[in-house]
Amino acid sequence: MPRRTKDRNLGSREARARLKPRGVPYFRSLDRKLHLGYRRLRGKAGTWWARHYIGDQQYAVEPIGTADDQSEADGREILDFYQAQNRARAAMATRNLASASAGEDGQVITVDRALARYEENLKARGAEAANAGRVRVHLTQSLSERPIALLTAHGLETWRNGLLEKMAPATANRTCRGLIAALNLAAAGIPNQSRDAWKVGLKAIPDASKDRNVVITDAEIGRIVREAAKEGPEFALYVEVVAATGSRPSQIARLLVRDLKADCLDMPSARKGRAHKRVTRRQVPIPSSLAERLRTIAAGRTPDAPLLSRSDGTLWQTNSHRWRFRRTVERARLDPDVVTIYALRHSSITRQLTAGIPIRVIAALHDTSTVMIEKNYSCSIDRHVDQIVRPALIDFGPTTEPASVTPLPARSRRA
Repeated sequence: MPRRTKDRNLGSREARARLKPRGVPYFRSLDRKLHLGYRRLRGKAGTWWARHYIGDQQYAVEPIGTADDQSEADGREILDFYQAQNRARAAMATRNLASASAGEDGQVITVDRALARYEENLKARGAEAANAGRVRVHLTQSLSERPIALLTAHGLETWRNGLLEKMAPATANRTCRGLIAALNLAAAGIPNQSRDAWKVGLKAIPDASKDRNVVITDAEIGRIVREAAKEGPEFALYVEVVAATGSRPSQIARLLVRDLKADCLDMPSARKGRAHKRVTRRQVPIPSSLAERLRTIAAGRTPDAPLLSRSDGTLWQTNSHRWRFRRTVERARLDPDVVTIYALRHSSITRQLTAGIPIRVIAALHDTSTVMIEKNYSCSIDRHVDQIVRPALIDFGPTTEPASVTPLPARSRRA
């Protein structure tokens, strides 16, 4: 335990009352690089300050509490001389811990810097950079500026639980996964950096994926496609391609003119996964009428040009459809807080499951795995089990003979 330093000028309120009020604190050395300061104020209680030497003739100075000049010390806001010493030492330890999480440029790695590095990493790997932006919009300023070495499990858990007030549990888990990935990436280059804080504090909310996949009827999808035309022909075509293929919006946005074949699309794979993922293409069938409309808009354009774009010629981004689709859903007399554009994907997978298409084929067409389909769509399969199984039932007819049938008399056994 550090020794308690005594000082005849700062050690008591009576001694401090004899000091001359001034803007610069009176400092007393506590350790080799740490000083405790007292700033004398006229007519009110003074304040305690910690001064920490950080090298190159530079000091970090910060207020640490109010002196017990006019009120009894409570150990929290109002501190006596010895409590102020402990607070100053704690502040120095915190600052040293934060400095230990400095990057190669010497700057402390905060949560915001970790997210910036994660975003750069996603772009370099060809992954979805919006995964970092999804986290940043929900960060508080204090959490954003906090060094990752000072993160606590309780603080992160409080932030995670606060997400549930504005989003579904599954969305909160997805947001937390993005932050965990950013923090793990930042911590990888810092020796002895513990990851326990976010491993515990950002632990996934259990049962969050239950019934999260919203499935709507073919009639409701038809209303959405028709109402999308009121947002412009480009958006209507974009929504129809999503509904017809069940692909993710990020995949649809990367379609090129050369990807349009006779009655199918060479759909690019999603850029998901930890490592760099090579983008492949797989043929996905589409209705002939949709293929004809796509050929019309692609006429005269180069093979490398985007197949679908907005009215101003820019590409569809991950969230550029959000408000248009929300208005479309409202006009289609559905709940926009429940039905998002991903409902078209979920409905496509469920429709093919109930049609008896092999799960392996469905997984390939939707760029996912059979494991994920069985995990996330089992409830949809259960709801349609009668529709799926009944055509395969064997009906042996009535189990008793009809009343109109007269049995034949028994044959004689005479030789």
